[in-house]
Amino acid sequence: MSDAPVVRRARRAPPRIDESKVSQPLQDLFNGWRESLKEPFKGITADGAVESGLFPLRTTGTSTAPLVDAVRAFLASLDDAQRRAVTFDVDGEVWRTWSNIHRNLMRHGLCLVELSEAQRERAYGVMRAGLGARAYETARNAMRLNETLAELTGLPDEFGDQFYWISIFGTPSPDRPWGWQMDGHHCNINCFVLRDQIVLSPMLLGSEPVTAEAGVYAGVTVLREEEAEGWAFMNALSPEQRACTLVGTELPFDGYASGFKDNIVVPYIGLPTAEMSGEQRERLKRLIALYTDRLQPSHASQRLDEVIAHFDRTVFGWIGECDPVSPFYYRIYNPVIFIEFYHQPGVALPNTGYNRRHAHALVRTPNGNDYGRALLREFREARAR
Repeated sequence: MSDAPVVRRARRAPPRIDESKVSQPLQDLFNGWRESLKEPFKGITADGAVESGLFPLRTTGTSTAPLVDAVRAFLASLDDAQRRAVTFDVDGEVWRTWSNIHRNLMRHGLCLVELSEAQRERAYGVMRAGLGARAYETARNAMRLNETLAELTGLPDEFGDQFYWISIFGTPSPDRPWGWQMDGHHCNINCFVLRDQIVLSPMLLGSEPVTAEAGVYAGVTVLREEEAEGWAFMNALSPEQRACTLVGTELPFDGYASGFKDNIVVPYIGLPTAEMSGEQRERLKRLIALYTDRLQPSHASQRLDEVIAHFDRTVFGWIGECDPVSPFYYRIYNPVIFIEFYHQPGVALPNTGYNRRHAHALVRTPNGNDYGRALLREFREARAR
C-alpha cells in the first residue's frame, strides 16, 4: 500500500497518562515494569545463565550505508530541538522502555503525528532502509490498522496510524555502534547497527483487528502468513508429537517476552527438532524464515544461517487447540532466536470474528543480544584491549 497521506483532522501526540487515575491493576502492572528496569540487562536465558560466544564481531559483507544515509537524512530534516529530543545514548536504558500498549506511559523520541509530512516520510525511509520489504509492509500495516481501531472505537485521540515514536541511539556511522527504534501500539522495532552487522530485536508486530473490513484502510491485513504457517506446521505433526509441543495450558495474555520482560528465564521445552522428520524439519525452517526475513535480504540470509547453525537445539512449543478456528500460541526457540506468535483476547474490541482477532508476532535474540548488547560489549572490550 502507498505511503500517501490520509486526509484527517489535526491530531497531537497523546499526552503521558496520569497513572494515579488508572485502575489499580494497571498501576500494579506499570510499577512492575519500572521494577524490571532496575535489573541489569541479561536477556532471555534457558536457566538464568547467559551462554557466551554466540555473537562474535564479524564482517557480513553487506553494507549498512543505505540505512546510515536514511537516518542521516531524517536527522537533517529536523530542527535543533527535535534532534535533541530524538537522540539518546546507544549504551543507555531508554532502549528497554518500549511497550505494546496504546497509552503514552514511557514514550520517548519524536511522535510521527507531530512531524511535518516531509519529516514523516524520512522517518518511514528509515524503516524502509532497515527492514525487508515484507517486514516494512507488515509494520506499516500494523500502524494503519491502529487507525482502523480508532475508527471502530471512536477514540481518535488514543489510537491512530501516526501515534508512533521514533528514536535514534548514538550517531549513525559506518564504524561505530548506533541504532534506531520505532515504538507504539502493535509496532515495536529495535534495530542496532555495528559496522555491517545488524541486530533487529526485540521486534513485535501485531494488530487488533488483523484485517480492516471497512474504513480508510479497508482490506489491509497483517500476520496471516505467520498465523497460517504456524498452524499448518502444528497440524502436520502426529498426535504424539503434538503432545510433546505443549508448553502450557492457558494462552498468555501478552505473550511471554513482550515489553519489560528482557530477563525472563524460558527453559528449552517443547518438541525438539531431533524428534521431527526430515520434511517437518524443512517446514520448520521455512516458518523460521518468515521471521528472519524481517531483515534486508542479505542480512536475512545470514541471520537464517545463524539460527540454523543451532537447529539441533531448537524446540517448537504450542498452547491451545489445533483446529481451524481456536486461538493459539506457538514458540520457536534456540540459543540465538526466540519467536512467539500469539492470539490475545480482545482489549479494545470484542473478538467477534476471524478478521477481528488480536494477533502478535515477536522476535527476540536470547543470551544477551537484544538491542545488540552482546555485540556492543564485544566492541567495547575489543577497544579496551
